[in-house]
Amino acid sequence: MGDVRSVVVPEGLDGERVDSAIARMLGFSRTKAAELVAAGEVLLDDVVPDKSTRVLAGSLLEVTIPAPNEPLRLIAQEVPGLTVIFDDDDVVVVDKPVGVAAHPSVGWTGPTVIGGLAGLGYRISTSGAAERQGIVHRLDVGTTGIMVVAKSERAYSSLKQQFKVRTVDKVYHALVQGHPDPSTGTIDAPIDRHPSHDYKWAVVQGGKPSVTHYELLEAFPHASLLEIHLETGRTHQIRVHMSALRHPCVGDATYGADPTLTKRLGLTRQWLHARRLGFAHPGSGARVSFESPYPHDLASALERIREW
Repeated sequence: MGDVRSVVVPEGLDGERVDSAIARMLGFSRTKAAELVAAGEVLLDDVVPDKSTRVLAGSLLEVTIPAPNEPLRLIAQEVPGLTVIFDDDDVVVVDKPVGVAAHPSVGWTGPTVIGGLAGLGYRISTSGAAERQGIVHRLDVGTTGIMVVAKSERAYSSLKQQFKVRTVDKVYHALVQGHPDPSTGTIDAPIDRHPSHDYKWAVVQGGKPSVTHYELLEAFPHASLLEIHLETGRTHQIRVHMSALRHPCVGDATYGADPTLTKRLGLTRQWLHARRLGFAHPGSGARVSFESPYPHDLASALERIREW
């Protein structure tokens, strides 16, 4: 029996090919999405589509993800764009490119951070489930930037505790639509699964406490560049909180971004980047901090909007 996921096509994906829409909404590779369509595992408004069928906003997609034949496991692989910026006996710090997951999961057949590290010959912590050893935090497939992976057992324990007690400095940059008022502020709103769309998260009464601090870095006619400090680390937290303010990340079709602005800036994903990560080194105890430059697609979009 497979895992069935039901999703409603957002306005930002209106007119998109069904395989592309599935890939963007559920985090699959385009190849995997096309395979699911070809295998008849997809229903679009109760009709089996072919992979070139175009979806309409508001349509219901039901995707059956076949149960894996074997347990998830780590597979060493080459991951283009995955850059190691620091490593020692305890940790390896990477700059994660777009389209890469942190670790293997059901339905994801694309590249992963730990698969890429294994492909480069790194030995990581054996703590955690077999398919996500050494992973102490994650970034969305469509979010780029700094990640730390534990190589030693003491690093795994130390970093998990630091994330738990919120002493890790997590700084993101986000280009959001419009101009938040006030320009610097705190969003304290609980997050949990969306009540009607199981691929999304939402501000929900009774959800998990979630706190996001933001400040304006640069304002443009149609958007604002923000620096964001996460106090908590919920799934899609920045994307959900900014959408709740009616200032979604530019390019974020899932959470209500304007498709016209997305297209004008040449984006195919949300403008969101894990800019800086700071923590106490598990070995020395000294504070260390690492920073990632904007990748080409985000830098290009920023230059375009500055030129306007």
